[in-house]
Amino acid sequence: MRRNARSASEPRARTCDDFFPVKPRDRVWLFDLDDTLHNASHRAFVELNASMTAYIETHLGLTTDAAVALRHGYFRRYGATLTGLQRHHGVKPAHFLRETHLLPGLDAHLHGHAHDLAALKRLPGRKFLMTNAPLAYAERVLAAIGLVGVFDGLICVEDMSCFGQSRPKPDARMFRMVLARLKLRPERCVLVEDTLIHQKTAHGLGLATVWMQRWLRRAGVARLHRRPVYVSRRVSSLAVLARSPQF
Repeated sequence: MRRNARSASEPRARTCDDFFPVKPRDRVWLFDLDDTLHNASHRAFVELNASMTAYIETHLGLTTDAAVALRHGYFRRYGATLTGLQRHHGVKPAHFLRETHLLPGLDAHLHGHAHDLAALKRLPGRKFLMTNAPLAYAERVLAAIGLVGVFDGLICVEDMSCFGQSRPKPDARMFRMVLARLKLRPERCVLVEDTLIHQKTAHGLGLATVWMQRWLRRAGVARLHRRPVYVSRRVSSLAVLARSPQF
């Protein structure tokens, strides 16, 4: 027997494959859009927030300050302003999404990078976009940043409803419904996100999670050095993820 051999009773040291047994080529990647694939904080979020506030002012008859407070409150409570507006004010999702995502002139301020496209193409496994944004907006942004045709499918907010109620991320029922629809096991999937609450739900369901931090420092998000227990990995770019997809 070799001197350093492990005895039969000694527990085996856990390796990366114990935590992530799925091979990279067999993984299914679920990518968020805003602040994950492009810098939404620079322009898109500013315009979206203003558009949503204006919608609430107009259709609920509130002052600007009250509309902002309501928008923030519903986002914190439900993970999406639309969920609160639908649940408590009877707002129709299709109307809200159409009116708030018009954003004329936004495309000229969206920028993609060739190395992001190359990284996504190198990343082994199937890839889906999973965003709380409407389909028309998602397609528009992907076209502007040069990522059309990269994904096997787009899962947008129109696809995130149960029993007539909008259930966007981080709703656990929506995650289960989407996985069932795509016939995917949670342990095969990786959610790549900038939003921690979405990752917390996904982790609880058995998905691996990647915290994309590329644009968060510029947006003023603090404590980026800390990795919550429900985050499997932190990355600073798609290129980093593509270089080491095995975690």
